[in-house]
Amino acid sequence: MKRLVLRIMAAVALVSSAHMAMAQSKTVRSEMKTETATVEAIDASTRTFTLKKADGSYLTTVAGPDIKRLDEVKVGDTVNVRYYENLIVRVKQPGESDVVSSAKGTTGSEQVLPGGTRAKQVTITATITAIDPAAPSITFTGPNGWKYSSKVQDTAALAKVKVGDKVDIVWTEAMLVSVERK
Repeated sequence: MKRLVLRIMAAVALVSSAHMAMAQSKTVRSEMKTETATVEAIDASTRTFTLKKADGSYLTTVAGPDIKRLDEVKVGDTVNVRYYENLIVRVKQPGESDVVSSAKGTTGSEQVLPGGTRAKQVTITATITAIDPAAPSITFTGPNGWKYSSKVQDTAALAKVKVGDKVDIVWTEAMLVSVERK
C-alpha cells in the first residue's frame, strides 16, 4: 500500500510541476475524493462489477484489459478508491502553437490482495466560444469536435479573457484502488 500511495503522490507532483511550468495559469478544479464500496456481483466474462456504496447506492463498472489480478476479487470484498482530479487552464499568447497530448499509466499492486494505481493526463488547446458573465459561465471548443461548458467561480479571471482567445487545458486524474477482506 505504501508504494501505491507514493505512486499517486508522484502523479500529484507531476501536476504541480506542469502548473509551475505554465506561466499565468489558473487551477480551475482540484479535488481528492475517497469512496468505499462492497463488491455485490461479478461477471467475469464481461469484467463487470456491481458495487454497493456506503450510501446504499449501486455502481456498475467494467475493468479494462490493463487491469490484472481481477480473478482474485470476490463478492463481499471491500473496495477503497481514492480519486484525484485537477484541471488547469492557461491563456495562450498569440502565435503559440496548438497542443494535443496525452499520457496514461496503470500500475498493479504488489500487495497480497489486488489493487493498483491508474493515472492519466490530457493537454489540449481549446478556443473560447462563449462567455456569459451573468451565469457566470464559459464555453470552449477543441480538437475533434470537443465542446465543454462550465460555470466559473472566479469572475475576476473570467473578465480577463474574451471570445476567440485560445487556452491550453491540462486535465489530470489519478486513482488508487485497494481491496480488503473482512
